[in-house]
Amino acid sequence: RVIAFIKSNQVTLNHFHLHRQIIQKMIMSLGYWVKILPLVSIGIIGVVIDGYECKVVQFIFGDSLSDVGNNRYLTRSLATADLPWYGIDFGDGLPNGRFTNGRTVADIIGDATGLPRPPAFLDPSLTEDMILENGVNYASGGGGILNETGSYFIQRLCFSKQIELFQGTQVLIQKKIGKKAADDFFQKSRYVVALGSNDFINNYMMPVERDSWKYNDQSFITYLMDTLRDQLTLLHQLGARQVMVFGLGPMGCIPLQRVLSTSGGCQTKTNQLALSFNEATGKLMDELSQSLPNATFKFGDTYDVVNDVVSNPYNYGFSNSDSPCCSFGQIRPALTCIPLSKLCKNRSKYVFWDEYHPSDSANQIIANELIKKFGFLSGNGSAAPFSAPAPTPSPAR
Repeated sequence: RVIAFIKSNQVTLNHFHLHRQIIQKMIMSLGYWVKILPLVSIGIIGVVIDGYECKVVQFIFGDSLSDVGNNRYLTRSLATADLPWYGIDFGDGLPNGRFTNGRTVADIIGDATGLPRPPAFLDPSLTEDMILENGVNYASGGGGILNETGSYFIQRLCFSKQIELFQGTQVLIQKKIGKKAADDFFQKSRYVVALGSNDFINNYMMPVERDSWKYNDQSFITYLMDTLRDQLTLLHQLGARQVMVFGLGPMGCIPLQRVLSTSGGCQTKTNQLALSFNEATGKLMDELSQSLPNATFKFGDTYDVVNDVVSNPYNYGFSNSDSPCCSFGQIRPALTCIPLSKLCKNRSKYVFWDEYHPSDSANQIIANELIKKFGFLSGNGSAAPFSAPAPTPSPAR
């Protein structure tokens, strides 16, 4: 079982240098609890390394758009998806830690490429064998590129912390299959990095946050890129060779930004920040691909397609692109989805699930665009299939 500390509002590891039973006893004594491709066609790839057959798996780093349950085990986090109606269109319909009604974008892309869905790192049932079979998801709701981002969520895993946890994972796997086999395993794996929106919405754009008055728009983008460059360079040093980085969509058009505007429309400045971030990140990926040996950094920009979905929802089969499916009706903003919330009649017709996050149907469109951008195609040249269960009728409220 993978054991992690929760201390000082962050998860920290002793890099697994201590025996895990000793670490567990230390956690108990502290009183802190952890609820605890070249690109290829569809088909899981097996790699035989020193007689040990390893699958090609994914390691996912991100925020609430990719979180599959890590924040459920951060007992003091204010950014959680633990209550109905989160997860209503996924599996058994119960909350699973995903901040949407169904699948995440990373779920859909992994399914399309035949890769298993990585479990949450903080899942107490996680083992070395599970990591070798499925990879790991470190994404955490409220997390950002910057360590300071999302501080008012109390507990969340920033990108640097997620990388630290990945280092601990490497130590576990090295002990399991040996250093050489482990190095080959990690170099052949796929890496997804999907962060950045919280650095703006829950940091730079918040007047109470220090970064909001310390930087202007351009200097803040520079600060983000300098930080991201160092983080991705470290990932490369740790063995990451095939890295996919997701861009930002039109953040100014999420329901929360709309309801806080005077007109009810998209916030232009917020969207411009997303465009500037995407431009800078695309250039950074080109730079890293050229400067780091044997590395491929791909940037997936979905801004235009998401903007078109929001502007012309009927063209994509949606009937609503400006308000959340799960809300308190006219009481806005709702901030989160809870059992007392009212659900829209047809969840597949809404672009947004809650005030922040896209619905499963919208995630499908975003994923299909990234599949094209990254070059992932199935055997017949089509994009990801629709594999989420058909939405069940909304509960009567």
